[in-house]
Amino acid sequence: MSACVPTSPTHGPQVLAMSREPTALDLSLLEGSDLKEAELVKNTLSQQLNSDRGGAILSSLVDFYLETSSSQSVSLLSTTREQLHKALLEKLNDALSKSTTRLAALTLLGHLTRKQPPWVHLVTRCPLLASLLRCLKTDGDAVVLSTGVLVLVTLLPMIPQCGKQLVYDFFDVFGRLASWSLRNPAQVPVLQLLHLQGALYSLFHRLYGMFPVNFLSYLRLHYSMKENTDTFHRVVKPMLDHVRVHPELVTGTQDHELDPTKWKRFEVHDIVMECSRLSLDPLEASSEDMLYCSSSSLSSLSVTEETSPNTQTYLQEPVDLTWSPSSHCGMSTPPPERHPSTSGLTPSTSGPATPGLTPTTPGLTGFFPCQRIQLTTR
Repeated sequence: MSACVPTSPTHGPQVLAMSREPTALDLSLLEGSDLKEAELVKNTLSQQLNSDRGGAILSSLVDFYLETSSSQSVSLLSTTREQLHKALLEKLNDALSKSTTRLAALTLLGHLTRKQPPWVHLVTRCPLLASLLRCLKTDGDAVVLSTGVLVLVTLLPMIPQCGKQLVYDFFDVFGRLASWSLRNPAQVPVLQLLHLQGALYSLFHRLYGMFPVNFLSYLRLHYSMKENTDTFHRVVKPMLDHVRVHPELVTGTQDHELDPTKWKRFEVHDIVMECSRLSLDPLEASSEDMLYCSSSSLSSLSVTEETSPNTQTYLQEPVDLTWSPSSHCGMSTPPPERHPSTSGLTPSTSGPATPGLTPTTPGLTGFFPCQRIQLTTR
């Protein structure tokens, strides 16, 4: 079902060249095989986004993305003017609130936030962030959770002055997903669990790097409870074994690291680099560096399925610059190997990570099922 947006005859010969009856513009042309026509449509929509009809165009573009995952829609939505920022956040929040569009809305939000949009500072003051946190605290879909955690990991360096209540909400998300990924109550496939655990590992590094005193205080309190002991030893402790002692644990205080004035001297890339320097895992540290680098530096993605100690099959495909966990987790046919249970998984001795997506770490006993599947960048 193609989406159309109304146009006006006054928008010039570009629209007339595409249709003799310029009353509606077919958004499906954005992803058409005719590149010239697609570029004309894109230019027309870009002009209309900056007109007094921009709100209607924006709404249609979001709906079109939710239906088609159009990369051209992402490109257009990332250039919305300031007057439309609130409307965009409200539209995303509406989509996030519905189970049928939640995954697509999270994926779109992830693509937009990676571009560090000028409206990102509004996220902490609108319902969208609350909806994201509610999703991460209550949803039971592993792909939705993986995508949502990666969005949060991307957002955190952009909103360091979010306040104590939100910071502790982030900690609660980590605590809930650490337990959920270990128990696997939904019995999700191993591949989906891999992505969720990788995203959780990235969230751990971000929280430890930005709020170490408060985060360790939370971990101490949360995992002192008997029912959480197993999760600590099998999930959290291996993570702690792979980070350096944070200097703020010696010189900082809980109040200081939440003080808004502290963060004014940091740019987003400064925070990302500081987090990566604390990692003893060279794979995770390099993943942090590459996450905020230009995606044009990535040439290909190699997926290795290890079927035996002496046999490997290599599958190569071009990098999808709008990659999300659902691209792989939504497969209808599972990997051919035997699926071990989460509790029986053994750590991989090696296995580079897809930047910012599925980091793997040696020595995380019973945590990452990456002995069979390794994601590498070349």
